[in-house]
Amino acid sequence: MRKVLLICLLLSLFTFGLASAQDDSNVLIMARAADTTGLDPHTQTAFASFRLLELIYEPLVNLDAELNVVPSLAESWEFSDDAQTLTFHLRQGVTFHNGAEFTAEDVVASFERILNEETGAAARANYLSIASIDTPDDFTVIFNLSEPDVPLLAALATTNAAVVDSADIESGDVATVANGTGPFALESWVPEETTMLTANPNWWGEGPFVDGIDIRIIPDETSILAALRAGTIDFALMNDPLVATLLSGDPTIVLNTVPGIAYHVLQLRSIDPPLDQLEVRQAISCAIDRQEVLDVASLGEGVVTGPLTMEAFALPTEELFCYEKDLDRARELMAQAGMEEGFTLDVIAANAEPPTALSEAQSIQAQLAEINIAVEIESLELSVYVDRWLAGDFQAAIALNGGRPDPYTMYARYWQSTGNLNNVAGYSDDTLDELMASGRSETDPQARYDIFAQFQRHLTEQAPWVWLYAGYEYTAQQPYVTGFVPNPTDSILGLAAVQLDR
Repeated sequence: MRKVLLICLLLSLFTFGLASAQDDSNVLIMARAADTTGLDPHTQTAFASFRLLELIYEPLVNLDAELNVVPSLAESWEFSDDAQTLTFHLRQGVTFHNGAEFTAEDVVASFERILNEETGAAARANYLSIASIDTPDDFTVIFNLSEPDVPLLAALATTNAAVVDSADIESGDVATVANGTGPFALESWVPEETTMLTANPNWWGEGPFVDGIDIRIIPDETSILAALRAGTIDFALMNDPLVATLLSGDPTIVLNTVPGIAYHVLQLRSIDPPLDQLEVRQAISCAIDRQEVLDVASLGEGVVTGPLTMEAFALPTEELFCYEKDLDRARELMAQAGMEEGFTLDVIAANAEPPTALSEAQSIQAQLAEINIAVEIESLELSVYVDRWLAGDFQAAIALNGGRPDPYTMYARYWQSTGNLNNVAGYSDDTLDELMASGRSETDPQARYDIFAQFQRHLTEQAPWVWLYAGYEYTAQQPYVTGFVPNPTDSILGLAAVQLDR
């Protein structure tokens, strides 16, 4: 029966896409396995949501393929000498998709919304240094800071800091209208099925060079691969290395591979017994062979990593606590905690993001059994997983979290006691608060490196989470799709530059 259903699915994909992908249409047909979980750019946390919303909304600045901060809605910016103000000079002539003019008023309204705790903005903790905002004219915005905030600029380069129309904020429609300034506008969205985007003819950038994007949700990535080979889709997001690597050496399909800065992690909620005991968390860390998890779940496609994945700050893993599997030490730690007989650890995992989550959980399950920890795995639909995760409604979770070019921006929301996702992290201490505060205000590069080296050592020793590995970002396309540049953040904003030379 399963084989019959798969054949039917492949036939439907072939007939549905054949006319579009092989005629002269200038619409890019794209497939991906997971759909967005919502349309509010300020509150979404799922990678699948970012991959849609970043095409619709824009922040003040963005990150290029080398992780440099580059202009977006702001053409230029400067910090004051005392680093207490950050001034942005906005693009003129930009309009939202509904035709409304983009001005400084929209920036102020957007950040007031982000900073309002009631919004539940995902990246709020990164902007708490903004004490007030001045607008000397319609196209100048000045962030007045409560203290020097070195990573603030990079922190703004995210869809979670997108500028939305102040009128949509006033009407309460942000989560439903998808009214941005980006290269594509939302035409229609049928959840878990299709999304239609149309090119924004008034976009300020060069492009788009396609008339639109037809996004199709195909949960099984082997079916996406089959559709690529059948020529029924033009472009695909490939999240499962077990599938993506099947395209290696295939002369008919272009596979784009770039090392990612997102990280796979086992999150432990240290406020829940027996995980509130340091020795138990350390025992879990010592009992897990991270390379084995990587090999089992991702065919070794990636590197074992500590908390920081960006090259400028990452420490060698041999400098981190218990990064070599040590069962003797793990059993000794369990004995110190009075847990020789073990316990049951409930782990949630999404069944779509990442597609390796269940394999990671199963590898960890087998390994922790060696120290009498019985892992019970609960597989959840992505939207349910995200809701549970945001509510901190889990004992442990397999997660894929986004990396950032700056350590503070990457972790402020988790590891500050005031961070808006500290409840999800399930752990805080004075040392982390002090290190995060120091790292935010320190301007000397070597001093910042030293601060975040201490930060990594402290985190891995306290073991509130067990960092596993960083993988690769994959996209695949037909040879006639040109102009796309992959990004280590997994961004597909480069689709604005894509051309179809069928």
